[in-house]
Amino acid sequence: MGKKVFIVSSSPRKGGNSDLLADEFARGAREAGHSVRKINICDIKLSFCLGCLYCQSHNRCIQKDDMNELYSLIQHSNVLVFATPIYYYEMCGQLKTFLDRLYPLMPRENDFKTIYVLATASDESKDAMRTVVEGIKGWTDCYDANIAGALYGEATDIGDIKNTDAPRKAYLLGRSI
Repeated sequence: MGKKVFIVSSSPRKGGNSDLLADEFARGAREAGHSVRKINICDIKLSFCLGCLYCQSHNRCIQKDDMNELYSLIQHSNVLVFATPIYYYEMCGQLKTFLDRLYPLMPRENDFKTIYVLATASDESKDAMRTVVEGIKGWTDCYDANIAGALYGEATDIGDIKNTDAPRKAYLLGRSI
């Protein structure tokens, strides 16, 4: 039986370069026999974490947005994939907000142990991705999960990533899980 894969695309641009990598990863994972659920953060109602700690004693967030519906899906996924554009050598704010809002999962037993990172930037240096991976690693350390793979693609305008080998690599990464 295949794994449950949950992909979070955090690009604020529909069809943005990191979103295209997420789609290719999903295609590869599906072809490998895994079930895949992909969300785009820009399509959900997402508020900032209040830091109130309500979630630690109530198993859900006090806020009335779309996150409470996602917690169980994420908790019971085997693989999480985070796709992000890189802004100022870091993950985009949408993804950081999403990660902060996963705090209700902290006291739970979670099925996810494997994390993949897909990132794009208009910088030819792969060093642009280093801080993104470090930031996500800080989150994975809290959940006893590991980053199994990270893929960087260089692109500026929407769709430029299609002119690189990054989509093929994302597809192959998805097939390999």
